[in-house]
Amino acid sequence: MVKAKKHLGQHFLIDKNIASKIADSLLNENNCDVLEIGPGTGVLTQFLVQKPYKLSLVEIDKESVDYLNENYNGQFTLWHEDFLKMNLQDYFDAQFCIIGNFPYNISSQIFFKLLENRENIPELVGMIQKEVAERIASVHGNKIYGILSVLLQLYYKTEYLFTVNENVFVPPPKVKSAVIRFTRITTDYDDLEFKKLKLVVKTAFNQRRKTMRNSLKSILPEHVDTTDEIFNKRPEQLSPPEFLELTKMIFR
Repeated sequence: MVKAKKHLGQHFLIDKNIASKIADSLLNENNCDVLEIGPGTGVLTQFLVQKPYKLSLVEIDKESVDYLNENYNGQFTLWHEDFLKMNLQDYFDAQFCIIGNFPYNISSQIFFKLLENRENIPELVGMIQKEVAERIASVHGNKIYGILSVLLQLYYKTEYLFTVNENVFVPPPKVKSAVIRFTRITTDYDDLEFKKLKLVVKTAFNQRRKTMRNSLKSILPEHVDTTDEIFNKRPEQLSPPEFLELTKMIFR
């Protein structure tokens, strides 16, 4: 095996039992194609290739790409690319799921890209920093509840699956990890422009200690009645559906 090295904030998983458990966490009930992000030297990949679905991989590290090509003999499609720069429509013409041990420092960007492509991605399973997973899965009223909590919970069933200890990685991270699963849910508000919802949520949480009346002042049009009770709340007090209604109120 190639010497595991840290790149893009990534810690390589070496525990096969954990890798097998992650692979089994992707339910993929419709047997969609699957994309693994950041396979490294293939500890998770070895279990994914045993599944009945078509598997593709995207890996930015050239050394890992060479290793995977040499050792897996065409069992998947492999792209030497930066996932964050990929136009996913150019690579997939049907629904696909995502799985991976995500580099800590780009996990949030991966989730924003998931949201932007949500119509084509019914499910994602990822291992990320435990603190980030807890924040995303938290409910309103919680101090760690934030932007991704709201946005992901509006479009996906969000499940914190299990915690992963530091000693199953090379190099060992200084924090614990967790596996999280997002399963797309049917909504009745797909007509609302995502960029408008994202603007409202981000603007609110950028000043999370203020009431909505003050945190959203820069984007509130004159027609909005700010005496409504919702404007007396702070961002963390609003549920995802309330953020949705607030966005409709602002952009009607």
